[in-house]
Amino acid sequence: MNGDRGNSSRCERKRAPLRYAGTTVAYVDCMNMPAPDISRSPTRAASTLPGFRLGRISGVELVADFSLLFIVILIAFNLALAVLPAWHPGWPPALRWGVALLAALMFIASIAAHELAHALVAKHYKLPVRRITLFLFGGIAHLEREPDSPRAEFWTAIVGPLLSIAIGVVSVMLGGLLVGDMARLENEPMNAIQHASPLATILLWLGPINVMLGLFNMVPGFPLDGGRVLRAALWWITKDLRKATRIASFTGQVFAWFLMGFGVLMMLGRSVPFFGTGFAAGLWLILIGWFLNNAARASYQQLMIRQTFADVPLRDVMRSNVISVPPNLTVSDLVRDYIVGNDQRSFPVVQDGVLLGQVHPDDLRDLPRIHWNDTPVSRIMVPANRLRVMKPEDDAMDALQELAEQDPIPVVDHSHLVGIARRDDLMRWLAWNSQRTSPRPA
Repeated sequence: MNGDRGNSSRCERKRAPLRYAGTTVAYVDCMNMPAPDISRSPTRAASTLPGFRLGRISGVELVADFSLLFIVILIAFNLALAVLPAWHPGWPPALRWGVALLAALMFIASIAAHELAHALVAKHYKLPVRRITLFLFGGIAHLEREPDSPRAEFWTAIVGPLLSIAIGVVSVMLGGLLVGDMARLENEPMNAIQHASPLATILLWLGPINVMLGLFNMVPGFPLDGGRVLRAALWWITKDLRKATRIASFTGQVFAWFLMGFGVLMMLGRSVPFFGTGFAAGLWLILIGWFLNNAARASYQQLMIRQTFADVPLRDVMRSNVISVPPNLTVSDLVRDYIVGNDQRSFPVVQDGVLLGQVHPDDLRDLPRIHWNDTPVSRIMVPANRLRVMKPEDDAMDALQELAEQDPIPVVDHSHLVGIARRDDLMRWLAWNSQRTSPRPA
């Protein structure tokens, strides 16, 4: 079965889930709609990178990818070595580094709040939200499916930037109050900041950064929040989600290529309005552009997958001519008669039509060869109660998502094996039907 795995502990993991896609000069926020075939999408890759759980808020799990540490370190170093020495030349190093680290963590907290806003509004519109992931390029709110209406899409998308702008405005106002002289802050900002307390300094740095974050994400480039607002408007006008997504995806790719072009100019020493200049900043902008370009294409492909598989039962795409093995078959016979010379890799273990488990060549690893002749496969198989199983009437789209965790999946009807679902089979069916019924993405 072309390398299919037979149980969840040895399943083939995909670099997975996109999509609510923000930055201080480019920190990306994506809202993720899982699409099992977009395994090369950078946002999908981001969602399964190793990380650690931060907690759960309103039923939504918050996860920080280890790559987030790079952003925290980068911001802290920039503040401690460049910004704060200019603002507060008299501060001792320990104070500068302490303020820099706290400011970096508060910025990450504001990103988390941005993503949580997406998640809470999505839940208001009955959209299941699995978790929020913070990673190198920003944040992702993982939604189980597309919004049901332009209204749900619009409010779920726009709430993030609105919250970031609100955080920015409130931070500046509080920082100004702590400085004690708003007029001086407006007319002589550097002079006012040099006399600000550590807390006021953090707020006065955090405010503009969040306003920039909100404004950047409102650029109408899918899958940025502004691109999703654009898609909501196009969806409302055309009444066609696929067409709206195709147009919004194209605008996202155009915007991404502009970012990459700006990045090249910056690396060559040219100054770009809003983004500035510099080799490192230009390289970062190119990476952001590459990320957004791939994310925009993947978003359209995700929708195509969902619409092509819409209302398709698993019985129409599963493999029914399955080679199964009895539980009393010896391991040596399994290897000689089934594994060798057969492209099917995982074998359901069946007795009287009832699924008992599944066996894969990896299950032989801990069994010495001298015991192969007297060991039945029932001793090494993964029992049925530890397998993901599905029914013939289940949705093919649900199966495709489950295959990201276990491939293949036995299909049973009242405990009787009727077939198996394999990712390769579903993707062949998808490719054939997509070519016949769908326009190509932009």
